[in-house]
Amino acid sequence: MTAIDLALDWTPNTNHTGFYVALAEGYYADRGLDVSIHSPADDDYETTPAKQVATGEATLAIAPSESVISYQTHPDYPSLTAVAAVCQEDKSAIVTLGDSGLDRPADLDGHRYASYDARFEDHIVRQLVRNDGGDGDIDIVTPPKLGIWNTLLDGEADATWVFMPWEGVLAARDGIDLNAFYLDEYDVPYGYTPLLLARPETIADGDALGDFLAATARGYQFAVDNPDRAAEILGETAEGMDNDDPEFLRESQHELTDAYLTADARWGTMAHDRWDAFVDWLAANDILTTVDDEPIPADELPTGELYTNEALPEA
Repeated sequence: MTAIDLALDWTPNTNHTGFYVALAEGYYADRGLDVSIHSPADDDYETTPAKQVATGEATLAIAPSESVISYQTHPDYPSLTAVAAVCQEDKSAIVTLGDSGLDRPADLDGHRYASYDARFEDHIVRQLVRNDGGDGDIDIVTPPKLGIWNTLLDGEADATWVFMPWEGVLAARDGIDLNAFYLDEYDVPYGYTPLLLARPETIADGDALGDFLAATARGYQFAVDNPDRAAEILGETAEGMDNDDPEFLRESQHELTDAYLTADARWGTMAHDRWDAFVDWLAANDILTTVDDEPIPADELPTGELYTNEALPEA
């Protein structure tokens, strides 16, 4: 058996359903893989999932597009590459409470944004505000990552970034109204989130990664075909979720199921023009920089090096 350690981007949730289905249904074992799934709660998010892969603590990590760009432009770590898109549609949003009076991104000027402290995140949010006519003058606060959602509910922050099929559904079930600012609605071509990241040697090895992606694709296809059962499997097998209520999991699963596959029913595939658009946007808005804040022109970061579809199963 080949061991593969997968570092999640968050505590287990419906974004991760296909991995848990593949594990529970034996799809990984059928391909000779011994897969372990690790939550960032294991170390209270002391080490990000992408960094765990970069340092060899994990084989694969789930992370957003900007994590790929960050490690491709970092002088001290391997250039991690995206090997699959977990979701085809960005279901994340910047949110405020419905009764806050902060009804659009421009209203965030002078207010507190609870940040995950990712390298490009705060610049992206500031530009979102500017795109809506604001100044981008937001107050960045950095609470413990796994408690960020509660800072919004408790009034310690005015806005933060969430996944609507999870926190959005939780809020609705609790009678909490949210204002959701989806990035593409404000001319931010955010790319893919979440993605699966790997080190160069994992990609070069090929066979184990290809087997893992094929089994995972089967797990996500199962979730599309059987969303209620997939939600049950997630609830039965994933340890450390912040909500394991079966009814909530089913509702969350149905909110997310249509985002898993491409229009031609493939899991994981990434489009070059989508990567191009994100890199070009980052560069045009002076967000694409080195770790020393030196600008990186878009043509100095070839988007073809950020991702590969080669290890994904054929249609």
